Amino acid sequence: MAKKVETKVTLTSKDKKTLGSLKNLADEVVSSADRGRAPHLDVPSRSLSNVKFNKSKRFIEMGSGTNRRELFNLAQAKAYMQTLLVGSGCKRLVEQGKTTSLRGLYYMLKHTIEGTKEETFDEQGESDTVIEDVEVTLNAMREELHLYAKNAGAMVGPITIVDSGDEIDCSRMGSGGYSIPSICEPEIVQFKKSTAQFILHVEKDTVWRRFNEDKFWVEHKCILTHGGGQPPRGVRRLLNRMHHELKLPVFCLLDNDPWGYYIYSVLKQGSINLAYESARMAIPDCRYIGLRSKDFERCKLSNSVKINLNDQDIKRAKQIAEYPWFKDKKAWQKEIDMMLDNGFKLEVESLISKDISYVTEEYVPARLREKDWLD
Repeated sequence: MAKKVETKVTLTSKDKKTLGSLKNLADEVVSSADRGRAPHLDVPSRSLSNVKFNKSKRFIEMGSGTNRRELFNLAQAKAYMQTLLVGSGCKRLVEQGKTTSLRGLYYMLKHTIEGTKEETFDEQGESDTVIEDVEVTLNAMREELHLYAKNAGAMVGPITIVDSGDEIDCSRMGSGGYSIPSICEPEIVQFKKSTAQFILHVEKDTVWRRFNEDKFWVEHKCILTHGGGQPPRGVRRLLNRMHHELKLPVFCLLDNDPWGYYIYSVLKQGSINLAYESARMAIPDCRYIGLRSKDFERCKLSNSVKINLNDQDIKRAKQIAEYPWFKDKKAWQKEIDMMLDNGFKLEVESLISKDISYVTEEYVPARLREKDWLD
């Protein structure tokens, strides 16, 4: 068998910083043990009670609350071990100059603890949660830990980017568009040139395909994106960067239901669970261009496109109405109240009942022309 050739790894400044943080995490544990104290970790709390809305910045931020995990506390021992295990796995990835998926790290760390029948992780959801704990504890992004998620989202339009050294013209990507990667940091993705005037983000691939096929982005000189429903972090990060670096306004075309409202909330103010990432993901100036509660009457839609609200929809809508960033906005309160009064919700695809291209040729152009949107 040929001898494996060792490849020298060149660490970036970010890699060195991340390694330092990981080593400090381990050193604190050793230091506690050396002083005869129970080894512990203080993990910033990602609960709703530890999240606040910063009115001046207009996005969600984490508070200072923490949860302590102790090795010798039976209820906390497994979570303590899992946190250090994830830290150890990420340290190995950074040192080797390699990346892996969230699923890959799960399998990399999953094993039966020697002398027991206990698994380090029973399912991937456990490791994903701990990865987020490590991120916020170290104040390091997932990408800096050399981890990525699957691609879920696409982009097309008059913009040329450089992705990992490859130049990509997003106006020549065919029917599928450019697949937005989960890591969109400046060292991976750079913007070379763009003639776009704005970004239109739609909720689902099905709607995005209609806009792409109708070449909406050509006529209206825009970048067209989707996030496959709830946009993953890569899509949110790319939108954030294009908005701030290319000075492009962002308009969101989402379903008229509590889920569409929530997606807009996440894009605009950030998510509660990932409040520590808001500064690099939230877009406080993005606008909700539709679908609206008044569109059933305005667009003269038929009763057949109505989807009755269920109890969960009603409960979720009322929760969203109480979000601090929506609570004081009369237009949003009116919007949510009207949906509840209607008793039904509408999907963007319902506009197809008017005409296959009604949404691209009439609905969105009219909203843009009339500046009819919600902030």
